[in-house]
Amino acid sequence: MSPDFTDIGSERYTFSFTIRDSPAYFINVNSWGREEYVRSLSESFRVGDCVTIENPLVQTKELEKEEKFNPTTPSCYKLLLSETHSVVKICCHYEVDTKLLSLLHLPVKDPQDYYSLGDIVANGQSLDGRIINVLAAVKSVGEPKYFTTSDKRKGQRCEVKLYDETELSFAMICWDNESIQLAQSWMPRETVIFASELRINFDKFRNCMTATVISKTIFTTNPDTPEANILFNFIKESAATGALDDITEDQLKESINLQNIVDIYTVEQLKVKALQNEGKPEPVYGIIYAYISTLNIDTDTSKIIRNRCSGCHYVVNEMSNTCTFCNDNSSDAKSVFTSFDLLVDLTDHTGTLRSCNLSDVVAEETLSCTVNNRNQFPLVDLI
Repeated sequence: MSPDFTDIGSERYTFSFTIRDSPAYFINVNSWGREEYVRSLSESFRVGDCVTIENPLVQTKELEKEEKFNPTTPSCYKLLLSETHSVVKICCHYEVDTKLLSLLHLPVKDPQDYYSLGDIVANGQSLDGRIINVLAAVKSVGEPKYFTTSDKRKGQRCEVKLYDETELSFAMICWDNESIQLAQSWMPRETVIFASELRINFDKFRNCMTATVISKTIFTTNPDTPEANILFNFIKESAATGALDDITEDQLKESINLQNIVDIYTVEQLKVKALQNEGKPEPVYGIIYAYISTLNIDTDTSKIIRNRCSGCHYVVNEMSNTCTFCNDNSSDAKSVFTSFDLLVDLTDHTGTLRSCNLSDVVAEETLSCTVNNRNQFPLVDLI
């Protein structure tokens, strides 16, 4: 969902999604209107829901303009929804045609038209900026990381590690809420995905290729294709032989060498840098000399303390209180531990960075206390 300022003197919001009713045909849908309407519509259904759309306007699409930011579709048309004339209804389970449900496991692109992860790595920077299809298994799903841009817009980022027969670890970055929510439902070392129209980039900091989910990307979870079945068999064989179990806990964490971070920024410089890098997959790493200007420790405990896996340090499922990734792939059940998960403001002589994440061991070292004796915060030292 995003603002549309094409009408001078008014502010409209737009929301786009893609629907499909047959193996061969799918079409993009654009809605526009007041923020309340568009936000309500965007939150009323999720990827995989079956819907009925009443009174859409059928319009011929401008190929170059429409497909720059939307999925490439076989249709020459698009659907437009208006707040006053159109209605989107979610179908109840008993109303859903089973033929529609089978489409959820059929890729929107040719199932044989994809790059293996090994092909991406082998081609290297020649694929930088290219948009391609990828078939891969899910190795791990990171926790969403929240941030605030210099113009005070809130955002989030989630890193998914993929693998296949040719490459044992490959990073895919999700930026939008829908893809992040979908990724959270994937089961590590069980789920296979076909991702159409992923953008491939060379990450200069990591010195490797990565994939980025963009507005054109469509995911097919556990595709029902011969190619995916081969990958499913590879997953089962790897789990049976323990081929991936020799990965150390340190390798499960993001491989960032802190000794390589030497650039020093002021708050103002960091905001400018972040603005310049907006929309790019590469994160910004640097050193900043600042003080904590806001530290809210009086809020609800559940908002500042989270349970994490002792193996991979990811936040665990709150309902089961277990780590899906580690416990599903190891005979030794991993324990969980509580850790801080705080939002703080950092200030120097040039400005303030708001809603910075402070968590886990770093938070304990900063606060000079553990999560277990949090009632004894050394507040004097923090003022």
